[in-house]
Amino acid sequence: MATRSPATVRLVDEASAPARVAAVFQDIKTTKAIDFVPNFWRVLATQPDQLERVWSHLKALMHPEACGRPSRLDPLTREIIALAVSATNGCAYCVNSHTAAVRKLGLDVEALGEVLAIVSLFNSTNTLADGYQVEPDVLPPQE
Repeated sequence: MATRSPATVRLVDEASAPARVAAVFQDIKTTKAIDFVPNFWRVLATQPDQLERVWSHLKALMHPEACGRPSRLDPLTREIIALAVSATNGCAYCVNSHTAAVRKLGLDVEALGEVLAIVSLFNSTNTLADGYQVEPDVLPPQE
């Protein structure tokens, strides 16, 4: 098995993070109900503006309840969408992260297999429709 290369920048250590970064790190742990700061956020912390911007956007969409806003999508559905996009984009870090999240939210291995089978199916059918340049004829209603 190949060894994964380290991140291209040194991860910000949670214990020595500047106050601004430490506040975001604490919000991440509180919002996600976890006891550590994942590597993705520790890398983004090398650029505090980017860390704040990305976390704020992600929190608003993936954890709207933590922002005092209801969502029409439940947390499992949001994570399944994130997993599907991550698998399609080939992001191993995100696939692992969102698989852990859907499992934590109760998705079992069989349902996970269904999700990935649907992702695979639609990656294939999308490629076929796009390759053949099929003109859309089944359209959503306009409101």
